[in-house]
Amino acid sequence: MEVRFRRIRIPLLSPFTTSFGTQENREALLLFLSADGIEAYSECVADSEPYYSYEDNETALHIIGDILYAYIEDLPAPEVFLRRTAKVKGHNMAKAAVEMLLWDYHAKKNRKPLHSMLGESRGYAMAGISIGMSKIDSMLKSVEDALEKGYRRIKVKISRGREFEILKAIRDRFPDIPLSADANSDYTIKDIELLERLDRFNLLYIEQPLEHDDIVRHAELAKRISTPICLDESITDARKAELAFELGACKIVNIKPGRVSGLSTSLEIASIARKYGGHCWVGGMLETGIGRSFNIALASNALIDYPGDTSPNSRYFAKDIVSNPFEMNEGMIRCNEHPGCGAIVDREALEMYTLQSGLLLMR
Repeated sequence: MEVRFRRIRIPLLSPFTTSFGTQENREALLLFLSADGIEAYSECVADSEPYYSYEDNETALHIIGDILYAYIEDLPAPEVFLRRTAKVKGHNMAKAAVEMLLWDYHAKKNRKPLHSMLGESRGYAMAGISIGMSKIDSMLKSVEDALEKGYRRIKVKISRGREFEILKAIRDRFPDIPLSADANSDYTIKDIELLERLDRFNLLYIEQPLEHDDIVRHAELAKRISTPICLDESITDARKAELAFELGACKIVNIKPGRVSGLSTSLEIASIARKYGGHCWVGGMLETGIGRSFNIALASNALIDYPGDTSPNSRYFAKDIVSNPFEMNEGMIRCNEHPGCGAIVDREALEMYTLQSGLLLMR
């Protein structure tokens, strides 16, 4: 068995702006496992800088190469790996990269597509789009283009001081579209009156308005506004999801498998949302075609009932690192039907974008 890594930098088609800042490239950490004649892949969703999370590519590479490798020498089932590594505090992005690597390996070993390994599957993901902040005219054009392409939900990024102008302009132009807003933790509980003003825009939900780790104040906010709250950064594991629903802090959760330690935990969180009568969808972290293939497989699961951030590869990259990029038809993206995650790596593109590569494990 051999596990190798690559760090790549792939330029985005256009800058993507959130309250965290502006991103012009996707700097990804990719894992490659070779064993039993099988090559498996996965992608870590950490970035080069720790703004979304305390994890970054350097910390993930350290944790995977120096800590987690010891738990995969016998190629365990993904859920077994997570039980073994429960003693490792945090580092969900590093764990998720390894957990999904194991999912790909076992799915390929069983000659099954990943989406069918995860449980009941529709065979497709319902596609929504996330639109970054820019000038109002540009955002309106992006919304119009997305609707013409058939996206089933429009989400726009907002920040404190820009929320009203953005949402008013969109609602004035598109009064009836399924619209949501993502604040990326840019508000505090002191902004309740400001957030109450957003109720007039009839949003499907407002995503993560308050601090990333503050479930209690989200519950307080939920009592004051009529717009449903969706939690993203707050939901780091199944226990946090259960607590959030118990306290009434949210009605919806954005499940990012790379943030919650992988697909096994993602399915557990989706089951919790169903138990409490809530909803869930699958978010994205500007993944390449490798990471996107895992997201699409999860988003096709019958437990996922809202359209997610599941745009085709061409939405973000002029040339991806896979030769079979996803396409969208009538707001749906079909799952890969090849064994495993189904991504076919474009070796030429991979070499072109590679910053660093190396060996993590050999036995």
